[in-house]
Parts: sequence; C-alpha cells; structure tokens
Amino acid sequence: MDKKVQQYYKLKMKQKEIEKELTELRQEIIAHCAALGETEVLAGSYKVKLVTQKRKEYDDEKLYNTLADPQVWRLLSKADSAKVASLAKLKVIEEERLTGTFTVKEITLLQVDKQ
Repeated sequence: MDKKVQQYYKLKMKQKEIEKELTELRQEIIAHCAALGETEVLAGSYKVKLVTQKRKEYDDEKLYNTLADPQVWRLLSKADSAKVASLAKLKVIEEERLTGTFTVKEITLLQVDKQ
C-alpha cells in the first residue's frame, strides 16, 4: 500500500507540473495568435484554432431573488450555469426572469490538431 500511495503522490505532483506547463503554453499560443490577428494558424504539421465562447456567470443573490419558489433554489443550491441552463430549457424557470441575474464572460478555447 505504501508504494501505491507514494506512486499516487508522485503522479499528482507530475500532473500539477504538466497542468502548469500547459497553462503557460496555452497563454503563449493565444498571445501569438492574437498578435497576428488570426484565429487559425498552421505551425508545422499542426493546426491551431482559437474558438471564442460566451458563458453566463450568475450572481447568487440576484438569482435567488428572481426565483419565487425556494424549492427551485434548492435544486440549484448555488448559481451553477449548467444547472440554471437546464432548468430554463426544461421550462422550470422562465428565461425572461433570468435577465439581469448574470454577466456574460467571453473565453477563448484553444484547439490543436495534427494534420
């Protein structure tokens, strides 16, 4: 068991290092594409594509005040964008009532494919 725990710890440390390096590389690649003013770039045998998405970030207090039924709030427990979107899609919450309870955040996704 000691060896398994030791191996697990080592792998978790490696994972943290890899995630940090990936974050740094991602930022550098996005900055490079932005400097070129391009959303698609060929780099050797790789194709880099930047995809922009908009995500809603709900304000807990505003959302709670908007939801008349405390039972609905219990389904959410906190403002989780995916849960709110699901409840709106299922017509448990009217989309119009959500106006003013969120801000839209634009994020850039990085896709790298080998050609």
